[in-house]
Amino acid sequence: MEPLLLYPDPVPPELAQALDLGGFPWKAVADEAAVDRSEPDDGWAGAVICADLDPEGAFALCRAIRKRDLPLEPVLLLVSGTQLGDLELRDDLFDDFCLSPFHPRELEARLKHLFWRTGRGTRPELVEYANLILNLETYQAAISGQPLDLTFMEYELLKFLASHPGKVFTRETLLSRVWGYEYYGGARTVDVHVRRLRAKLGEEHANLIQTVRSVGYRFGQSRWSL
Repeated sequence: MEPLLLYPDPVPPELAQALDLGGFPWKAVADEAAVDRSEPDDGWAGAVICADLDPEGAFALCRAIRKRDLPLEPVLLLVSGTQLGDLELRDDLFDDFCLSPFHPRELEARLKHLFWRTGRGTRPELVEYANLILNLETYQAAISGQPLDLTFMEYELLKFLASHPGKVFTRETLLSRVWGYEYYGGARTVDVHVRRLRAKLGEEHANLIQTVRSVGYRFGQSRWSL
């Protein structure tokens, strides 16, 4: 997938984090000249313009990229609530907007919808359950938009469990499926990793991984039960 054009430069950390987690590559530009100078060989996938931070510069950039020989699209505008009244007069400059501060899931959903409408880009491979997202391409995970700092094996265990919601797995099965048949550690390894995962998921979400007494562990509920 080609990178998204982001304005301004530097990019707000929360925006960069949300796009990285969603698997969307991006490049930041500071002005109109940088749009052409930094453009990838295959062109831009689209643009995310923060109009809440620098309205004058943001809308000037939107006008410039719309006037190109090959207009850049789609354009997603990030705006504050006080700017909503001005958008109707500028609706030719963008394809969709998102209120700032934004929720990462809403931003991701709006971008995917725009890509679907324009036939550009591909969806990164994700495992999603309720507020949990795991990006299988970048090995990143987040719960309710907050990144999770996981070790490799914690990520692998969470990915396996979240990929099979509602199904109960014994510790031995988890050892063989996640750690591999060549792993010689005991079932205690699974318990330790589950305890660490619950702590990192936080008190509100720790019960996503449920203990099934005398059997093993289950993640959430079956998709059919939701």
